[in-house]
Amino acid sequence: MRAEERPTGSGGPPVRGPSLPEIRSAAKRLDGVAIRTPLVPLHSFETTSDILLKPEILQPVGSYKLRGAYNWAASLSASERARGFSTHSAGNTAQALGYVARLFNVPARSLLPEDAPKVKIDGVKSYGVTPVPLPFGELLEFVFESRWEDEPYSFLNPWGDEKMLAGNATIGLEIFEDLPNVDSVYVPVGGGGLIGGLGSAIKALKPTTRVIGVQSESCPSLYASFRAGGPTWVESMPTICDGTIVPLVVDEMYPLLRQVVDDVVLVSEVEVRAAIKKLLLGNKLLVEGSGAMSVAAAIATPAEQRGRTVCILSGSSIDSDKLMAIIT
Repeated sequence: MRAEERPTGSGGPPVRGPSLPEIRSAAKRLDGVAIRTPLVPLHSFETTSDILLKPEILQPVGSYKLRGAYNWAASLSASERARGFSTHSAGNTAQALGYVARLFNVPARSLLPEDAPKVKIDGVKSYGVTPVPLPFGELLEFVFESRWEDEPYSFLNPWGDEKMLAGNATIGLEIFEDLPNVDSVYVPVGGGGLIGGLGSAIKALKPTTRVIGVQSESCPSLYASFRAGGPTWVESMPTICDGTIVPLVVDEMYPLLRQVVDDVVLVSEVEVRAAIKKLLLGNKLLVEGSGAMSVAAAIATPAEQRGRTVCILSGSSIDSDKLMAIIT
């Protein structure tokens, strides 16, 4: 099937961005569950850095995904939770869902690409999640044909569940509370769930703040979609940014992202690897490729263009062999 013939959504209604009351309610639910991560200056040997890091890698599951997964699960009825949880994920969402499932003492499983990195598959298993590997084409069919509706589990859609977005949006709430004069926020983009939620919070609190999506040159789905004027398939290439290999931003998510995202920039494999090394050696923070994209983009942008900047470090799942190759 040619790219132009592939489906770009499941025919559902557009995803609604969370309101400030919904975001604040999510923050209350997450109190005592998710860490309120600080803003940390990017290490610099010169003057005080104007780039601040939001290290979501410090969450108990190593990524921001805990926020959305827990807010979704806590919003379910007791009978819905008792059915157990299911999702589709390259790794981090599934790990977060497994962590949350343990909190509620219910089973969890995740569909995932059969070529997902071993570190993420092992991570999924370690949280008690049953992995269900599928060819990527079959995984997309499961999503676009809404096959989860025929299954017994309560299903978390990582590409557009509104309770999940409200949980993710608490990151934006914290940024504004800690840095009200923030000028730019750089956010890694895969399916759009992080930037859709976070961007909704930032735009509600300070509309002039620029929300910048960051993607790898190897999988520029939102970048291509913005320039085409609508959801567009891209052909993915091998990349260290495996957590954001999503070759399409779906129809249901696109309108929200068009509303809250000011621009999308691309970073190269070389830039991302340099950012991983800089964060590890300078800030002592271990960040995966997708999580380091924000820093790579901010470093490549002149300070006068971005102003007071916050970069989201979204996840920390990286294979040891990849990491060793980068730091040596």
